Amino acid sequence: MKFLVLQHINIEHPGIFLKFMKEDKVQIDTVELDENEKIPQLNKYDAMIVMGGPMDTWQEETYPWLKPEKEVIHKFVTIQKKPFLGLCLGAQLLGEAVGGKVRKMKTPEIGVLGVSLINNKSLFKGLNKDLKVLQWHSYEVHDLPSSTNLLATSPQSKIQAFSSGNAFGLQFHVEQTSETVPQWACVPEYKSALEKTLGSNALAKFEKDVQENLNLFNNSARTIYDNFKKII
Repeated sequence: MKFLVLQHINIEHPGIFLKFMKEDKVQIDTVELDENEKIPQLNKYDAMIVMGGPMDTWQEETYPWLKPEKEVIHKFVTIQKKPFLGLCLGAQLLGEAVGGKVRKMKTPEIGVLGVSLINNKSLFKGLNKDLKVLQWHSYEVHDLPSSTNLLATSPQSKIQAFSSGNAFGLQFHVEQTSETVPQWACVPEYKSALEKTLGSNALAKFEKDVQENLNLFNNSARTIYDNFKKII
């Protein structure tokens, strides 16, 4: 198998999914879009994973590579109909690619929080309907077309996970490792959102909460990865 991974900042990578892919001897081509690396031809890839990032989907003037990225996602998902997994910003880009919209939230959703699985078949098969995840986002997908399926929700953000054919968007994170929070906290946009939402001294508690739930996150990621692999 050969996967294409699109990244928007080098510290926001597939995390624990990388470990799983390497164990399966998956060939991985990673494109660092924020460093102006070009997206290769799509035909040779069996699946695509698109990661998060500190930019937002509407910032095409500041990040001109966003427009061709959206076009590539649209082609891969709606024309080639290949398996796709988008995380956080990756989910929002998928949302736009299939005809939905993305908007700023009244309050960012940050912390170790719960989501409710509406459909725990397919990608979420084998997981409890009440799932604990890592949240760190200020924008959300909304107004998806009727051709999509809502898979998970939360009180703060209705669309936590959705699918469109073989493509899946997860607004939340399960890919984190022990290095995730310290690394992401170095990104000014992430740190600012964290402090505005949870307080200026919230980082230490946030990191502790993530570490305490890391095994749970890793187990969820393993299940999601295995289910995704079955679609390919």
